Amino acid sequence: MMVSEKMKELGTKKSTIREIFEYGRRRAQEVGEENICDFSLGNPNVPAPAFIKEAVLDIMTEMEPQAVHGYTVAPGNLAVRETLAADLNARFGTHFSGKNLFMTAGAAAAITVCFKALAEEGDEFIAFAPFFPEYRCFVESVGAKLRVVPAKTEDFQIGFAALEERLTPRTKGVIVNSPNNPSGAVYSEATIRELAALLREKQAEYGHPIFLVSDEPYREIAYGCEVPYITKFYENTLVCYSYSKSFSLAGERIGYIVVPDETADFSSVYGAIAGAARVLTHVNAPSLWQLVVARCAGKPSDIRAYEKNGTMLYEGLMRAGFSCVKPQGAFYLFPQSLEADDHAFCERAKKYDLLLVPGSDFGCPGHFRASYCIAAQTIERSLPLFEKLAKEYGV
Repeated sequence: MMVSEKMKELGTKKSTIREIFEYGRRRAQEVGEENICDFSLGNPNVPAPAFIKEAVLDIMTEMEPQAVHGYTVAPGNLAVRETLAADLNARFGTHFSGKNLFMTAGAAAAITVCFKALAEEGDEFIAFAPFFPEYRCFVESVGAKLRVVPAKTEDFQIGFAALEERLTPRTKGVIVNSPNNPSGAVYSEATIRELAALLREKQAEYGHPIFLVSDEPYREIAYGCEVPYITKFYENTLVCYSYSKSFSLAGERIGYIVVPDETADFSSVYGAIAGAARVLTHVNAPSLWQLVVARCAGKPSDIRAYEKNGTMLYEGLMRAGFSCVKPQGAFYLFPQSLEADDHAFCERAKKYDLLLVPGSDFGCPGHFRASYCIAAQTIERSLPLFEKLAKEYGV
């Protein structure tokens, strides 16, 4: 073959989310943008905070161009890492320093680097449904296998009996995403403690570490609840963080990996992360944006619009007769579809120009995802349409 068939498939077969979004763009040309209620993408609609612009302008005018645009060392600017570590310590009572952070081009790069650093042929990683669909191709790209724990749909916490059934001596890591895309669930401290206890038990049984890979782009988007910082509860945790959602910097690609001192054989794990980043042609995270996020460390995220939108959509769907676990964070609703075939339900919703994502794409059939990081007016316009859709099902 001239090219890798697997890579060609990944590059030419569009995700369902992308197909729905592109359908919406075509449909908008036919009926007008104002008549489309597009809930497909998780692209933050809140502008980046003013302090981001101020930091960019200050750095560009105050610093020498080489210091702004030149290479950094592969793990990232040490002063930046020290600043971010100090901020984490102040907020979460941790004890990191710059050597515990590795700067990356966002959370997706951080996660993939972690999988590449940890995996050997035949290893397995475990994800909890519903989960971000790209985890599968990230895991498979490093020669490992993804095993999925079915969703505990009453609250989207962890189903521990199902998890224990899937843990084997081949388990290299468990992926957690809290606040969760797509359910909006936040894992409670009790859930994290139970997870940590089970993994310690299995580590002892299998004779090797099991890593928790914590995917945290939504950490700051939580509504009146605490998001436990997992390194405080489980030593073999690798935190993958991004500023894409908290500071609305999705296109700038900036984030980091945290490797705690307590991690089993810290120097080997950190070295493997550096090696994985090298073979994945990481070079270094964007130099300017390293400096920007360090300048803005500790500054708050403005989540008021997301919280207002989420409440409006949740209450509107509940009035219309839908069933949904109220989100505690992120900016997604994950209600039950009004028929078992969630793909058929989402197709039917297009009749009203409601663009929704089937839950099957997240490993959780019978549900759909609605992103509410959109204009409040769009949500307001959508509510009567959801009511009409529900009436078609006799709700």
